[in-house]
Amino acid sequence: MMLFDVRADDARILFAFIGGAAAAERLFVAGLAALTEVWKISNKELQINDQINEKEVRVVGEDGEQLGIMSSSEAMKLAEEKNMDLVNIAPQAKPPVCKIIDYGKFRFEQAKRDKEARKKQKIVELKEIRLSLNIDKHDVETKKNHATKFLAEGNKVKVSIRFRGREMGHPEIGLEIMRQFAEEMSEAANIEKPAKLEGRQMLMFLTPKPVTAKPKAPKQESSAEPLETAPKKPKPADAVIKSRVEDKEAADKEE
Repeated sequence: MMLFDVRADDARILFAFIGGAAAAERLFVAGLAALTEVWKISNKELQINDQINEKEVRVVGEDGEQLGIMSSSEAMKLAEEKNMDLVNIAPQAKPPVCKIIDYGKFRFEQAKRDKEARKKQKIVELKEIRLSLNIDKHDVETKKNHATKFLAEGNKVKVSIRFRGREMGHPEIGLEIMRQFAEEMSEAANIEKPAKLEGRQMLMFLTPKPVTAKPKAPKQESSAEPLETAPKKPKPADAVIKSRVEDKEAADKEE
């Protein structure tokens, strides 16, 4: 009887194992099917040439020229005649829109644009400034300079105070320190989240102030009056007499 009981237990264990394996297999098959479906969806966005199975498509030329609605085979022939590719650019449209392009060149330019976009993308980091209840003025100034630098780089700043031991009984001191620090940072920062006690930490979040373009100063019209020409000085008497003598001698020569 004991032998029968042992064998029955072994059978139950075996059936449980088989049931678990079957469940694992079903889970694996379901996951594989989901991945396959995702792969199909992603591939639909990049269907090219023989992958396009639609009966009719709307075809756009390389320069954006509308070539009309035609069968996929006719569109493929047009692309082959130009030694280019037929790409399904709008599979959800009815009928789908296909464009004749150089697919290799298209992917290269797309990768280049994505790379440039990543270069221009600004990654905002969260920097932390730690204060304490017994911080002195010199340390506050140092922390302020660090926070100003972080904000100038476009980053957010988390200001924190950690309460230790009996300090938990004086949260008002931490609030006052936070208030003074926020006031000193008011020119460079906005308060995203005001100071709040969370457990043994008091936290405050600052964000950089948006840079506003300075208005151009209006041009001031010149108020300077035009300079008056100096009056001609009268010739001295000797010069006048000499000029008259020279004029008379010239007249005598002409006679």
